[in-house]
Amino acid sequence: MDNNWVVDNLQNAFTTWNTKMEEMWGLLTQSPETFKGGTIWSTIVTINGGMQAIGYGLLVLFFAISLFRSAASFRDFQRPEYVVRHLIQFVLAKVAITYGLDFLTKIFAVCNGIVATAAGSIGGADGASITMPTEMIDAINSLGFLESIPLWLVTLLGSLFITVLAFIMILTVYGRFFKLYMYAALSPIALSSFAGESTSFIGKSFLKSYIGVCMEGAVVVLACIIFTAYVSSGTPVIDAETSVITQVWSYLGETIFNLLVLVGLVKAADRIAKEMFGV
Repeated sequence: MDNNWVVDNLQNAFTTWNTKMEEMWGLLTQSPETFKGGTIWSTIVTINGGMQAIGYGLLVLFFAISLFRSAASFRDFQRPEYVVRHLIQFVLAKVAITYGLDFLTKIFAVCNGIVATAAGSIGGADGASITMPTEMIDAINSLGFLESIPLWLVTLLGSLFITVLAFIMILTVYGRFFKLYMYAALSPIALSSFAGESTSFIGKSFLKSYIGVCMEGAVVVLACIIFTAYVSSGTPVIDAETSVITQVWSYLGETIFNLLVLVGLVKAADRIAKEMFGV
């Protein structure tokens, strides 16, 4: 091993982070229909079609339960407005089951428009990328073989930590896509609850949660924008008067802390979105 290995190890970790940042940025503005070439979406559409049969069965059940629970007596059935109101609710619930997938994609398109607008305000994820300072590279290369041995452990641990943070961040964004697919696949069951007044809270809760998942993308983009401004306000300071090991350790510590801030915000995007929009 030589000093080039120390530098290459850190640069490889930074490259992994920057690559995952670019991948995450692309995922945030991508729709479920085009994700992974649309193969997953085709499967979800098939599952949704199968769930519609169950949704129609629950539609009748929820309608009957609501109808008889809300009727004080059989005289209520003789009132035209009472019957018409429940029939309208039944028809709207049926339409929601039949065209629910299209409705969900429209909601996502609106939320994704917000995400794209926010993402376009800074142009890309370049501001959140990290590079190794030239003075740090020169300082490491100036060390002899024996002096650089302690750096191997420091850079190995730092590189491992940065790589783990990069994968945690990208896995969180991938998890958002899988949640969107689950909502789309099971939507007929939840939307069938709109057939009854006493069960409609299930459908309302479903739609609120779905909007919260869609808006997670906007929160993640906002977190990246704030992180970019935070990092650009002051890069890690390198004190040339200290030893190279201390310089590397301080630089990695401050860099990892900055990355932890962003990863923490990305991980909390679902909770922040639900609290921010009251869903």
